Amino acid sequence: MKPDLFSKFDPLIAEREALAATGVRDPFGIVMDEIKSPTVAIIRGKETILVGTYNYMGMTFDPDVIEAAKTALDEFGTGTNGSRVLNGTYKDHHDVEEALKEFYGTKHAMVFSTGYQANLGFVSAIAGRGDYIILDADSHASIYDGCAMGNAEVVRFRHNNVEDLDKRLGRIPAEAHKLVILEGVYSMVGDIAPLVEMVAVAKKHGAMIMSDEAHSMGFYGPNGRGVYEELGLEDDIDFVVGTFSKSVGTVGGFVVSNHPKFEVLRFVSRPYIFTASLPPSVVAAAAASIRKLRFAHNKRAHLWENTRAVHAGLREMGYTLGTETPQSAIIAVMLPDQQQAVVTWEALLNAGVYVNVARPPATPNGMFLLRCSLSAEHTPEQIKAILAAFKAAGQASGAIS
Repeated sequence: MKPDLFSKFDPLIAEREALAATGVRDPFGIVMDEIKSPTVAIIRGKETILVGTYNYMGMTFDPDVIEAAKTALDEFGTGTNGSRVLNGTYKDHHDVEEALKEFYGTKHAMVFSTGYQANLGFVSAIAGRGDYIILDADSHASIYDGCAMGNAEVVRFRHNNVEDLDKRLGRIPAEAHKLVILEGVYSMVGDIAPLVEMVAVAKKHGAMIMSDEAHSMGFYGPNGRGVYEELGLEDDIDFVVGTFSKSVGTVGGFVVSNHPKFEVLRFVSRPYIFTASLPPSVVAAAAASIRKLRFAHNKRAHLWENTRAVHAGLREMGYTLGTETPQSAIIAVMLPDQQQAVVTWEALLNAGVYVNVARPPATPNGMFLLRCSLSAEHTPEQIKAILAAFKAAGQASGAIS
């Protein structure tokens, strides 16, 4: 037989074919035909409540954000056609970095074309041969890929386990350069890191610290900076990574820091140097959104109200959730296998509620779940409809009795 580079994917192809043969729809091929608001879309001709996006603060339809994008589009056109280090830096790229510095209270900010590239570009550049990266085993794929792209030694510790972090740092030569990578909120289950204890351990061993606050920006902390701000760790975290594709409501990624040598990263980070910069309309929208998020206190409060209501309602129905208490706007509904996850998902979609199906490799082996992402723009009526749909779908699929 002629060698086929696709043969290694045969088990996955067979699994997907078997799933399709059951007659359920493909949960990974949904098309949004129309977006009517941050919380409502038309899917297959039906109005559907969105509970599977990262539009945490509902900024995608904010009038000021849209107006900023339109103005930049009219003034600068659709794109830059170049890298940030060549012809791809316009005034709006500087402006969004200024907005980030204002928002985070830092001296430096560096914007990448996606959140994925922010982790890829920072992690691969900051730690080189002979250095050590120590990361949580449940770290995002972009963090792992940044490690793979770089030359540092990579050490994993058990998820959110302070003792294991301490033990593994203790095995690394004291004189070695070390970076501990943590996440404020972990995106699959929605749990938060014990940052206070982990930062103390990292400092004890002389390590620098990066916190990925992609899933906490906007609604954690007095200014919406993230979990690390909520816990009073702003002077202890060396680098904060984030994204525009969640609470900010557009696309892009960034790193902020107070380190005096930070700007050299613009000349050593390959995903920054060798990628076209974001269109001016995108960064103008991001700057407008970021400046509003800092003062979005009512939105923050309402998002937490929605999160607590859905978490409590699902637990009362008998669902197994990823966290005992609501720790973030992400609520993970744990299910025993892919079949029940997809059947429950389809029943929800038929009832007019869209959530995410998550399975390996996005989750650890053997973990299947429905991931809900709440928004500050979900109304009380929508929250009631979401819970009613989950009750009916869970009873129909056998997920709850």
